[in-house]
Amino acid sequence: MNLSLRTALAATVAATALSTTLVAPAVATEATEALEYVALGDSYAAAPLVPPIDPSNLLCARSLADYPHIAAKALGAELTDVSCSGATADHFTTSQHLGTKPQFDALTAETDVVSITIGGNDTGLVATALGCVNLLPKPVGTSCAARNTKDGVDTVKARIDAWAPKFATTLDQARQRAPHAEVFVIGYGNYIRPGGCYPTQPIWDVDGTYIQGAVDHLSAALRTTSGQNGATYVDTYSLGIGHDTCAAPADRHIEGLVPTHVATPLHPNANGSKAIGHALAAAVLSTTRTG
Repeated sequence: MNLSLRTALAATVAATALSTTLVAPAVATEATEALEYVALGDSYAAAPLVPPIDPSNLLCARSLADYPHIAAKALGAELTDVSCSGATADHFTTSQHLGTKPQFDALTAETDVVSITIGGNDTGLVATALGCVNLLPKPVGTSCAARNTKDGVDTVKARIDAWAPKFATTLDQARQRAPHAEVFVIGYGNYIRPGGCYPTQPIWDVDGTYIQGAVDHLSAALRTTSGQNGATYVDTYSLGIGHDTCAAPADRHIEGLVPTHVATPLHPNANGSKAIGHALAAAVLSTTRTG
């Protein structure tokens, strides 16, 4: 059922005064069917190692407290979460692991909401960030910013730009499989502040700025491509201001290279997943009310 037909749900939750601090789930009444929500994506969506772990597919290291579960609870939605750590856009149409179906298999004509976070593995961004680690201060070691911009060409940004048309195709394929759904693309977040925070995170100042610039470039590509293909982009950078890997351990939404919470390094922890889930739920309800 199209979201525009679910005005009763919007009325039910209007009184919750939604913001990024959404805390109360929307309750489906007898006259309102629950939204059918499918979550697709990589480890940024799956929040690997954040407890409790989803026992249905241990190879994907998916958390039952990832942002799709947070959003689904807030919406009172029926969730099918097929996000999987290490996924690329290819794994939307092909199996990632033995016994793991292509993620697009979860989409049907009955799907109302689709969330997607993808691109970090496709563009080598995760490997790039790990390659920026310098355990010793300057001038020992090498700068990943210098290495990736040799001869005046930013190879990471070039990979992102080259991949963007594939993401457009991915969105088109999602629309074909779930023609009545509203699609929400969740961007990558605020990993490290300008100038970094050496030695809290073992990344030189210039490289910290470079890494976040690369992340921002990918998020910008996701935003632009989403707008061109009828999807709604959900920003997560602003949610992470003051909560990046340089923040005090209790304030972090993204774990550093040495985690201070049970979470995978350079991925959302439980607090980060909660903030993203609430932002997604707010975006869904905004679309429902105006759709």
